[in-house]
Amino acid sequence: MKHEFSRILRPAALGQEGRRQTLEAKPEERAALAERMGLVALDSLSAELDMVPASGKTVRVRGTLRAAVVQSCVVTLEPVPQSVEEPLDWRILPPGKEPSDELDDGPDEIESEPDGTVDIGEALAQSLSLALDPYPRVPDAELPDAARDGGGSPFAALRGRKPG
Repeated sequence: MKHEFSRILRPAALGQEGRRQTLEAKPEERAALAERMGLVALDSLSAELDMVPASGKTVRVRGTLRAAVVQSCVVTLEPVPQSVEEPLDWRILPPGKEPSDELDDGPDEIESEPDGTVDIGEALAQSLSLALDPYPRVPDAELPDAARDGGGSPFAALRGRKPG
């Protein structure tokens, strides 16, 4: 499957020292990601990553994801520009190794493809998706009176039917 923002990493090619890398999405990649995520716009998307080989043939990736997004207000549908700055902490697993079932505060685990590669761009896209505000609102946005007053409780009509 071809992803909108694909950056293939070959952990075996990192060497013992590891590597620092900056990734930045091109305009056409940002437009495709904005469509996929239902954004009005994705004005920028970049990440600075430190990748270092770790124990058990894993690779530890730490860094920061930065993005400028525009979402639609859930109340007014007006554009809501937002900045995203999300810390990243990943552990890339070697081919065939399953992620841990334990829920802990450790790094997020990313599975490698059978050929040993990992699409870091797709991992960044997924991290951005999780970092987005699920209910973006413009300042002072209020629900219309009709939506607020909605007739009280949904059980109000049932209360009137209750015998006795």
